[in-house]
Amino acid sequence: MSAMQYKWESRARTDKGNVRKHNEDAFLELSGRGVWVVADGMGGHRSGDVASQLVVDLVENIDETDRPSKLLDMVEDALIAANRDLFAKSLDGDVTTVVGSTVAALIVVGEYTITAWAGDSRVYRLREGVLEQISRDHSEVEELIEQGVLTRASAEDHPAANVITRAVGGAERLYLDMELLALKDRDRFLLCSDGLYKELTEQEIAFHLGNGSCAHACERLMEIALARECSDNVTALVVDFRARAA
Repeated sequence: MSAMQYKWESRARTDKGNVRKHNEDAFLELSGRGVWVVADGMGGHRSGDVASQLVVDLVENIDETDRPSKLLDMVEDALIAANRDLFAKSLDGDVTTVVGSTVAALIVVGEYTITAWAGDSRVYRLREGVLEQISRDHSEVEELIEQGVLTRASAEDHPAANVITRAVGGAERLYLDMELLALKDRDRFLLCSDGLYKELTEQEIAFHLGNGSCAHACERLMEIALARECSDNVTALVVDFRARAA
């Protein structure tokens, strides 16, 4: 049996939302190399947008390579470099202030994808109508849920709902979680900041992510989020995969 090869297309959109004056989200569509990134900055409008933009800029500037394993290494090295720069920036001045960014990345390696993340920006996969959250939030409430102290239904209103435990720039050393997944024809991925999934239920995400082209799905998800309170910045990035015989 011949190996399968994949082609893909993507669409992304970001918005400052309905309350905030500045957009601290950023995204990257490096489709020619099979790399996509969503980053959500923190540290206030003077720093958050700088942090998220640094993350995507350093990934965008990686060298070209035909080796999938090398591609992963370069993306990881870029994120480590961003972590080093942002952590150093956090230590500047008299008061230590965290200047950092979440990151959610999707990388194509042959017939597989690698999801890499730090923080609470998410990666979802829609396969044959079934939505699965691939990433797991690095947040205080997620830790409480895993410990059985908190139910997922009550997590949204918890006082620590917005407290993340890992980010690019959040500590001297960056620890990324990664997930390797085999691709299947018509897989569709969504990378998004918390501004999106806090406005839509998983059922709504699944429904609209599965309708129409990736461009239509991306626009529809954003339209729904912006039609609601949308008190945070919001970003959606949708990637479609199609199989073709080698």
